[in-house]
Amino acid sequence: MSSEEPDTKTYRVVINHEEQYSIWPTDQENPLGWRDAGQSGTRSECLEYIKRVWTDMRPLSVRRRMEHTQPQ
Repeated sequence: MSSEEPDTKTYRVVINHEEQYSIWPTDQENPLGWRDAGQSGTRSECLEYIKRVWTDMRPLSVRRRMEHTQPQ
C-alpha cells in the first residue's frame, strides 16, 4: 500500500499481560500473548483510544515493583 492510498482496514486494540497496548488488523489472529481490549475501528480511532486509556506507559511489572518499594 502506498502512502497515498487510504487505509481501509479495520483494526482492533490489543493488550498484553504487561498492560501495553497496540493495534492489530481485525482480519488476522491476535499475536501470541495479546488479547482484545474491546475497541475496534479505523487505525486513527484505535490510536486515539489508546492515547486516552494508556496513561502510564510503564509495564505492569514495573508499576507493581515501584508500588512495593515506595516509602509509606
